Amino acid sequence: MDEGEIVALIGPNGAGKTTAMHAISGLLRRSPGSIFFQGADISTTEAHKLVKLGISQEPEGRGIFPNLTVLENLNLGTYLRNDKEQIRWDREWVMDNFPRLRERAGQIAGTLSGGELQMLSIARALMARPKLLLMDEPSMGLAPIVVEEIFRTITRLNRENKTTILLVEQNALMALTVSSRAYVLEVGTIATEGRSEDMKRDESIQKAYLGI
Repeated sequence: MDEGEIVALIGPNGAGKTTAMHAISGLLRRSPGSIFFQGADISTTEAHKLVKLGISQEPEGRGIFPNLTVLENLNLGTYLRNDKEQIRWDREWVMDNFPRLRERAGQIAGTLSGGELQMLSIARALMARPKLLLMDEPSMGLAPIVVEEIFRTITRLNRENKTTILLVEQNALMALTVSSRAYVLEVGTIATEGRSEDMKRDESIQKAYLGI
């Protein structure tokens, strides 16, 4: 991946997309092979050290602590940071980008709507100030209007912060729309790769993943 780009990883259920995410983020013991980040081999680096290096994951299922408040969940994203002034600035920034989280800062997270929980999950990942943000199924279970809002925010975050984003997404059309490049993963193997715009016009991909 090039710095500052959005790359989509699409494919059928069970293809290994989430497994790939977990391998990159250090949550899964890796099979033979190597993973490099900014020129360094991180294949055996522990997950918490990867966060320090700038890799943050917004997990499938959101991973929110339901009994904590919105603000407390956000603060958990900063647990490896000690730059208090920058943390305050980042917290204001994410709340500016997710105004509903500001409105609900003191609310127990378990009482939020599905869309608000997804916003909180993304915002918490951003509080780690990542260089690479791994996003796993951000549209899962959300109404179409909320999905559009989430993806508008993703593109804005990429544009304003130059954050590199690897996006795993079942909504292939949306993923190809917001990304510059994409890979199709089938049974753990890269079946196709290329520019997202070209892949949107590929008849085999249209039939298999875009419902066209």
